[in-house]
Amino acid sequence: MHVIATDAAPKAIGPYSQAIATGNMVFTAGQVALDAKSGELVGRTTAEQTEQVFANLKAVLAAAGTSLQNVVKTTVYLADMADFAQMNEVYARHFGTHKPARSTVQAAGLPKNARVEIDVIALQ
Repeated sequence: MHVIATDAAPKAIGPYSQAIATGNMVFTAGQVALDAKSGELVGRTTAEQTEQVFANLKAVLAAAGTSLQNVVKTTVYLADMADFAQMNEVYARHFGTHKPARSTVQAAGLPKNARVEIDVIALQ
């Protein structure tokens, strides 16, 4: 196993890694809309937060030598399922025609009172 760490994404806010690579697979930690420099939550709406989540995911995946185009599975956690359409619009724009498998669930609470959190599994 190889720990993936980059200053281009927020530092872990607990005892975990930004991602772990093993074999040809990369498993990211859940990313919320934290700014990498300040550690503060970015965006008020779910759409704005989802944009920052994708910026963070791209940075972690790049540090692992991969990208969104190599993602095979995502898990999306929403504070409120009523925000599904906002998240989904941003999500679709970032993945384009690539459509990884996905699970979406409503969470009782997310770190820093975020509206959305996403983790991914990708190939290297």
